[in-house]
Amino acid sequence: MTTYERPASADCLPRAMARRTKQNFSRWRKSSPDNTTASTPNGRRLPMVKIEKNYLFESPGGEQSLKDLFEGRRQLVVYHFMFDPSWEKGCPGCTGYVNAIGDLGMLNKCDTTFVMVSRAAFTKLEAYKERQGWRFPWVPLLGSDFNYDFHVTNNEKIAPVEYNYRNKAELEANKVPNAIVGEEHGLSVFFRIGDEVFHTYSAYARGTEALTDARALLDMTPYGRQQDFENSPPSWPQKPTYE
Repeated sequence: MTTYERPASADCLPRAMARRTKQNFSRWRKSSPDNTTASTPNGRRLPMVKIEKNYLFESPGGEQSLKDLFEGRRQLVVYHFMFDPSWEKGCPGCTGYVNAIGDLGMLNKCDTTFVMVSRAAFTKLEAYKERQGWRFPWVPLLGSDFNYDFHVTNNEKIAPVEYNYRNKAELEANKVPNAIVGEEHGLSVFFRIGDEVFHTYSAYARGTEALTDARALLDMTPYGRQQDFENSPPSWPQKPTYE
């Protein structure tokens, strides 16, 4: 399997979006009903938003930041697994999703890390992970706003309700009451430049259902599959498809 080299030139990096235009970030993605815009050539050129907060997570080795979750790689894919702190078991739908995930070895070779994040305690996640026989990294939040900021936990007392790029009024109009309060699922992609981390894409609801293999997950990242059949910006990492 080909290992893809890490680019060093600034020409190889996605364009950052100014904070003041962060609302445009949602509008870019809301234009695609199935949330698969990122897999298109234009999707890989979408601007990204710098992460300003210091989100913290618990791991077997202790406290970790969002940057730490990259494990030194350039790209990070986070699956927001529904597991409320009061629950004894994880969400059945999320469990089905993870059970369907195939070999993700190609991600690491493409400078990409996969991790699952939930709000439940580390001991609960570890017990459920062992019961299911999963090997994917799975970390809980350490009291941060991560789930609220990425709209996979909704509580009006903490943040305005939003899910799948729809606000509370739109969710109610579309008769999606379960997304208005409590846990929901999703998948978010992040990109790292040195010590700076950027949010590049998120998919929710049915937009995550087909993202269960390495190629589909890479399609959601700025660099894509990093193969020469893709229409990517010049100088982005690519190798011959059948090398």
